[in-house]
Amino acid sequence: SSERRLGQLLKGQRNRWVICTKVGEAFAGGKSRYDFSPRVIRTSIEASLSRLSTEVLDIVLIHSNGDDIRIIEQLGTLEALARLQQEGLVRAIGMSTKTVAGGIAAAGCCDVVMATYNPEQQQEEPVLRACRDASTGVLLKKVLNSGHLPLTAPEDLRAALRLPLRHPGVSSVIIGTLSENHLRDNVSTARSILN
Repeated sequence: SSERRLGQLLKGQRNRWVICTKVGEAFAGGKSRYDFSPRVIRTSIEASLSRLSTEVLDIVLIHSNGDDIRIIEQLGTLEALARLQQEGLVRAIGMSTKTVAGGIAAAGCCDVVMATYNPEQQQEEPVLRACRDASTGVLLKKVLNSGHLPLTAPEDLRAALRLPLRHPGVSSVIIGTLSENHLRDNVSTARSILN
């Protein structure tokens, strides 16, 4: 339902937004199920396009189950996304990886890699370097450690965001929010770090 709601919200202003979605994991009856087959990937993309009322998705990422290398090398998932990209249904393709080896491999064959990097989790820094060297975009997830970083003062947020935002391999960070005020604070802090 979130894609349907977003599709309604973006009507008349689609060109002002970048839409990023994931494929490969589906939820039914409260349970997660992974399917990286080309047929399911195409069906998922077509369903997202319909729900979002758009003709193209800006970024589509494979939502890894942790078996990154197998997904990249054996399942035909990236090839399926590349075909959808050639058809003009997707602008950029990539993978949300869960291993360093997978992230480095994805850096060499994707437009975008999603990785984890924050003051408490820096194991995937080699992925960021590999992406920088390959001119592959990087979206960072969990930059505030899924809300578990100790942020008791405004300067704590600034310190937590400085590490990911200043890394030369990072293109963008994803920060969840629970309120409009949190969103404003996050954007203001990010801008002050980048300026």
